[in-house]
Amino acid sequence: MSEPIPWPADRLVAQLGRWSTSRGPLYLLLAERLRELIDSGQLPPRAALPPDRVLAEQLAVGRGTVVAAYDLLRQEHRLQRHQGRGTWVAPSVVSGATAGTIGTANPMFLNYLEPAGDSLPLGCAAPCGPPPELAEAYRAALTRLPGLEGGDIGYYPLGHPELRAGLAQRYTERGLPTAPEQILVTGGGQQALALLARLLLGPGDPVLVQGPTYPGALEVFRHSAAVIHSVPTGVDGPDPARWAAALDAEAPRLAYLNPTNHNPTGGTVPALTRRGLVAAAGSRDVPLIEDTVLDGLSFADTEPPVLATLAGQDRVLTVGSFSKTVWGGVRIGWIRAAGADIAQLARIKAIHDLGNAMLEQLAMVQLLPRLDEVAAARAAQLRRHHDQLCAELRKSLPQWRFRPATGGQCLWVRLPGDASAFAQVALRHGVTVLPGTALDATGGSTDHLRIPFTAPAAELTESVRRLAVAWSAYRRTAQSPAAVHALVV
Repeated sequence: MSEPIPWPADRLVAQLGRWSTSRGPLYLLLAERLRELIDSGQLPPRAALPPDRVLAEQLAVGRGTVVAAYDLLRQEHRLQRHQGRGTWVAPSVVSGATAGTIGTANPMFLNYLEPAGDSLPLGCAAPCGPPPELAEAYRAALTRLPGLEGGDIGYYPLGHPELRAGLAQRYTERGLPTAPEQILVTGGGQQALALLARLLLGPGDPVLVQGPTYPGALEVFRHSAAVIHSVPTGVDGPDPARWAAALDAEAPRLAYLNPTNHNPTGGTVPALTRRGLVAAAGSRDVPLIEDTVLDGLSFADTEPPVLATLAGQDRVLTVGSFSKTVWGGVRIGWIRAAGADIAQLARIKAIHDLGNAMLEQLAMVQLLPRLDEVAAARAAQLRRHHDQLCAELRKSLPQWRFRPATGGQCLWVRLPGDASAFAQVALRHGVTVLPGTALDATGGSTDHLRIPFTAPAAELTESVRRLAVAWSAYRRTAQSPAAVHALVV
């Protein structure tokens, strides 16, 4: 018989998602969610679950809650438990998926995949509501459809020519000469990252990122079976000397930066630092992905230039999207890269979808001339929400520490405690938050939370109120482990 497969506690906690938001005893809610994971194959046969006490600490519940849940599933023959050997998924369990199709365990994606119910979703950072200009752009795009009859089949694997030309012109006007052949239209920034990883990475290839960084990028690189290394970053970005040292030490196949309105710190890398980071990657012939999805959302009047304007244009691959400046429901992004890379990426993309929706692309063609105006309005709205969130956190949670963002959508908040355990308590008080470990490739940032300020003003106020109540409950739990059993909402 094969040996049990170690299953880390942090991975299991992420897979559990919103397990405790329903009504009922916590041990039954935990058992129900574990049962779903086992039956769907997300916890494969022979997966060795964390010890009772370890999982209890991660979930901020009493050890008895985990013991009762494990014992219930043992009685159902879904788990096997042996004194001194541990607990694992029974090998006889017939699941709806194979052990190799586990899927994502990142809390950010689970927050999108699972219904929110009555919870306020502070685990997601996405703009609330489309701007009025978007409806106008769609109306204008609809008027063009009758003129396409008979002469247009609607398949554009590289993207609609007008949209590619419009995006290329935007780069050219901003000091980065670009031809339409250097643009590939994608299904949002996330697909752009996935396509680049598919082109450039193989199993075991090293990747260098900031720590912390956008969790969607981490998930893409993990899906490629890459080995992720990180350089600590602050609001001013990674230190160029440490970045260069990491490039030498790890010899990465690819590097990834999110330098403007960084997710999650909300900082922007200054121009001089950018030059050092780009030069270090270029001199070592390391392809560099620049994620510009949050460009245009700065609270200042200007932003530094994109990295490809600084050096080695062909080695900097720029990812952009309409999802943050316009609306998350607009699933249109793009890659700006050398023409040869775009040609290869288009072949990969064509296998999957043969191109993006035609109407949506035509709408973005209409919106492009007003994109700066739309982004400025979105940034002004975010600035108001940012200031509100900062004020309410200072008032209701003065023990928490953060540096105000200079743009983007998130605050990077440090709390005097374990953020993952607190996130479990917050979940039971009706608000989901993303702990720092989900954004840190090393598993660090354990005392940080990412808190977006994208929600409506009233929802932000209620979210902070719930966080404050949850923090009081968490502090009582931390001081007295026996009190955890009382944390049933």
